[in-house]
Amino acid sequence: MTSSPSYVDYETFLDPSFSPTSFAQTLVATTNNPSDTPLDLSTPLSRVLFDIQEVDSHVHTLTTKSALPLLRYTTDTTASGQRVLLALEAQVLALTEGYQRLEKDVVRRWEGADEVRGAAERSWATVKLARAVSRCLMLGRQLEGQLVEISGRDREDHRALVRASQTLLMLRRMFADNSNGGDDGEGEGYGAALERVKVVRTLKAELVNPAENSVKARAQQIVSRFSLPTDEQGVVLRPGAGGTGSTYAQKEESRARLISAMTALYLLSPTTTQTISAANFQPELLLVTLKSFIHSSLTASLQALLRGLSQLPSLERALLEVSNRCQTVVVLERILQGARQPVHPFYNRAANDLSSSSSSTLPTSTSDKKEKHVKNNLLYPLLQYLDTTSLPSYFWRCLASALSPRVGELLNRGGAAARALRGNRERLRDEIRQCVLRGSSAGSASREKDGDREQEADGGGLVVGNWEREAAVMVGAVLGNR
Repeated sequence: MTSSPSYVDYETFLDPSFSPTSFAQTLVATTNNPSDTPLDLSTPLSRVLFDIQEVDSHVHTLTTKSALPLLRYTTDTTASGQRVLLALEAQVLALTEGYQRLEKDVVRRWEGADEVRGAAERSWATVKLARAVSRCLMLGRQLEGQLVEISGRDREDHRALVRASQTLLMLRRMFADNSNGGDDGEGEGYGAALERVKVVRTLKAELVNPAENSVKARAQQIVSRFSLPTDEQGVVLRPGAGGTGSTYAQKEESRARLISAMTALYLLSPTTTQTISAANFQPELLLVTLKSFIHSSLTASLQALLRGLSQLPSLERALLEVSNRCQTVVVLERILQGARQPVHPFYNRAANDLSSSSSSTLPTSTSDKKEKHVKNNLLYPLLQYLDTTSLPSYFWRCLASALSPRVGELLNRGGAAARALRGNRERLRDEIRQCVLRGSSAGSASREKDGDREQEADGGGLVVGNWEREAAVMVGAVLGNR
């Protein structure tokens, strides 16, 4: 079927580059003379209206002819949509039924399983807490027995100090609130939970804290009372000297008691929560106690020297007392040098990891082994803490620094004591020098074999060597004020 001819130029209107303005300008120009002053717009307007009417008639004709095909197409499309909708509704219904079945079989069972899991976790936490409480009570009973051994009526067991310290460390770990605690059931990570248990609070308040204070006080008492035995004249007794000196067994017992006390103070020193190696651990409690012991000896020596200098007849006994105190410091230094640092349960793992990694990557030389051995005793941290290389040197230099102004005051006051000091210069020099050398020797029986530091003097068997510097410092502290 062919359409009736039309004078409308459809190609012009369907052109993508069609412009209404250009089309109107062209239409006006073709229907008017450019030289005419008044333009006639009725003709182009009529033509446009005729074109619109023609297009409208053409659209009406096409719609009338294609009405039935359009209706059939619309009907077919609607029917197809209905069939698709029915199929989709059936699928949606099947999916809904499947989801409900899955919800019943999976989701509800998962909710029940989640409740069981929560109950199991709470039960496991309860079991761990019960085991932690049980272990705390067991350690408490163990600590009670160790306290009885420490304060035994018949015979005191100084080794119980170390055992009690280790028990206190285990209790300290139990009470620590460690968020990274493991699942070993030993209370790690249950510090806050244990605090809510009344029996644990009672144990901590009535046993653990008093026991820790008691162990610390007893260990500090042993360190502060450490001294060398002397006779009636104040001379240090040697083992087995004429039946009056202390026996070798007594000397070893005194040494073992001191080491046990220092080990207890080392273990009970405050710890840090940071992960460090045992080599970097500073036993503050032990270091403060040893420093207090040395300073107590310094204070007593200073008072004795001042009494001796103010009354020269008693100077010899005062110097003997000072040398005995220095010998005690020398013996303490050698005991510290021979005592290895105890294994701290909080830091031994880091130390082992550090040593194993270093030994596996670097070759170990003899000097490295010697340096490691030197740093692994109890003397090394004390020397680092006091910033010195030797305890006797620290003793004499501190004593000299405290003695110098006091001697100056004594000389400035004048009187018989000042005149006696000025008139016995050579005697004072010799006696003070002999006091320093005698005090630094600690006896020939315990003399070190290091020739760089010590050697025998002529006749007296005293150790001189580099101690001459300390002797010169002491002589200068007394005679330098003149």
